[in-house]
Amino acid sequence: QVQLVESGGGLVQPGGSLNLACAASGSRLSTNVMGWYRQAPGKQRELVATITIAGSTNYADSVKGRFTVSRDNAKNTVYLQMNSLKPEDTAVYYCAADTQDESVVAGVPDYWGQGTQVTVSS
Repeated sequence: QVQLVESGGGLVQPGGSLNLACAASGSRLSTNVMGWYRQAPGKQRELVATITIAGSTNYADSVKGRFTVSRDNAKNTVYLQMNSLKPEDTAVYYCAADTQDESVVAGVPDYWGQGTQVTVSS
């Protein structure tokens, strides 16, 4: 069993930055692939970024060049550095983990975090 705990959300002005973290406990095999999703009010949950244990990354087009996903395998923690934030980035951000990349990308990972709110507003 794996538990994912996100932190780092909050209120930020447009153009600002936030760094989210997701700490995983439990089986390291189950966190072979970790990723971030977000869900804005009234919208479907969407993929933001993924990263494998080897460091291969994948980003949604809407965040490329602004967001960076990274991980510390020793701490079993994944990060999402968000720069140049826009009001449309406002959402609840969820951490996800699975043994397989396909499951995370398809939105059906074995494990989800509880979510952290990110609000971009002046």
